[in-house]
Amino acid sequence: MVLTKSYIEGLYILEPRVFEDSRGIFFETFNDLKFKEEIGLDVEFVQDNESISKKNVLRGLHFQLPPFAQGKLVRVVSGRALDVAVDIRKNSPTYGKYHLVELSSENKKQFWIPPGFAHGFVALEENTIFNYKCTNYYSPVSERTIQWNDPLLNIDWKISEPIISEKDQKGLDFATFVTEFE
Repeated sequence: MVLTKSYIEGLYILEPRVFEDSRGIFFETFNDLKFKEEIGLDVEFVQDNESISKKNVLRGLHFQLPPFAQGKLVRVVSGRALDVAVDIRKNSPTYGKYHLVELSSENKKQFWIPPGFAHGFVALEENTIFNYKCTNYYSPVSERTIQWNDPLLNIDWKISEPIISEKDQKGLDFATFVTEFE
């Protein structure tokens, strides 16, 4: 596995070793020992989620409040997505900054997003299958959404007409958002 650190502390891109021969390919999608060794954290995943999105579906920017905050290890099983993590840790020097990474079935990259980040993605191909490994269970009462197109964040989603859920259209304004993350 090749690990690349983001300019934002705590975010990592992971690239698995891919073995290819005349039969096809093989790679580990997750190895607990290697993950903990590379990231340097004792992380326990408790829930896996998967979504299938049409092209231009934008999901996010989602997070859960403490004590239900989630770390997420995300990847694309089929298709392509532009994945975004926004730093919402108030004491972070990169508060309000974001990191973009393209995840695809071709590049097999994974993105580690610890608690303290809002997360979203846009599907760049039809039927993009997106997989999440989460460190905490889903808690609907603690879920929050920041406006995907907030002018302070100024995220370039690389598409002109995203398909947004009603819930995500009602996201919080970043200028008035008060974070609970240190």
